[in-house]
Amino acid sequence: MRVAFITALAAGIALGGPAAAQISDGTVKIGVLNDRSGLYADLGGEGSVVAARMAVEEFGGTVAGKPVVVVSADHQNKPDVGSAIAREWIDRDGVDAIVDVPHSATAFGVLSVTREKNRMLMLSGPASTDFTGKSCAPTTIHWTYDSYAMANSTVRGLVKQGADTWFFLTGDNAGSHSQERDGIAFVQKAGGKVAGTVRHPLNTLDFSSYLLQAQASKSKIIGLANAGGDTVNAIKQAAEFGIVQGGQRLVGLLIFITDVHSIGLKDAQGLVFTESFYWDKDEKTRAWSRKFMERFGGRAPTAAQAGVYGSVLHYLKAVEKAGTDDSLTVSKTMKELPVNDMFSDNFKIRADGRVVRDMYLFQVKSPEDSKGPWDYYKVLGSVPGDEAYRPMSEGGCPLVGP
Repeated sequence: MRVAFITALAAGIALGGPAAAQISDGTVKIGVLNDRSGLYADLGGEGSVVAARMAVEEFGGTVAGKPVVVVSADHQNKPDVGSAIAREWIDRDGVDAIVDVPHSATAFGVLSVTREKNRMLMLSGPASTDFTGKSCAPTTIHWTYDSYAMANSTVRGLVKQGADTWFFLTGDNAGSHSQERDGIAFVQKAGGKVAGTVRHPLNTLDFSSYLLQAQASKSKIIGLANAGGDTVNAIKQAAEFGIVQGGQRLVGLLIFITDVHSIGLKDAQGLVFTESFYWDKDEKTRAWSRKFMERFGGRAPTAAQAGVYGSVLHYLKAVEKAGTDDSLTVSKTMKELPVNDMFSDNFKIRADGRVVRDMYLFQVKSPEDSKGPWDYYKVLGSVPGDEAYRPMSEGGCPLVGP
């Protein structure tokens, strides 16, 4: 009888306090893994760590009665380095979730580890659609944007306006290949023509030969299928070649506000692109961004950094509701809960891990139109999430039924 009572008591404790009993190691640990020193450092880097800590502090610093810890590391845009860090974090340090991970090739390496180890992976920085396609995993969520939504939202409208010939200048890496593939598909779908493509090495400093090929194509649009420092250098050098003055337009398939800041409004003015977040879009984004700027040297947050904040906040909500940090349970709960934060309004997470959020078409202001620091964008239009992203049935994700 006494044994039965003790057994029942133990079961009662487990049932009555699942939050405390089911948090592994007594701590929820979140790892921000990104480029801290290279061409993607501005769009993620330390700013993503600041954003993650803001989410933890807003949540109260604990979840299910246990402390939340944020750690960070530099993956150097190298898949082997990123996957080694992820494995060490999980095996030695007890990291429960990894966030950000710009550079799609590195993110795929990390995903292979988190899938094997059953850990959450919330991707904010990379663009490839394969994260919610053939490489989807039960514990992976693609949070902020992808190449399909960027190309879809940007290309279709421009082709309809008469920008019907394109040349793509593309980074030679997985994420940029995805941008190029989706960009070409949408140009052709809208009735436009692709005059050609050229690929450049990652983190190249000299774009002259690539820009000359784009210029010689006489296409109306030069689509930049790259990111970070490569985008910045390409646009700066395009200005030196007088490409825009010659009648061609530059269109970015993955532009961040830090890119515009580095280029300067004089050379970036008129650039058209799609983003999911702009710090000055409305009162909610402004209020959060001002707090971020106070912590991060006055620098405006990027969409990737805003996505880190949102993903961490939603993850903690799910852990709290589920009463456990078991990744399969948390992922299921994350998909059940509506996504709400300063730039998400009841958005949903699909079965393939895609956060379906609205996208916005922006144009960079001229220096004369800008009214102050980081006042860089004007809104040209918006695309509802259900129209922006690839239909789940077309992605090939094995988690999605026929």
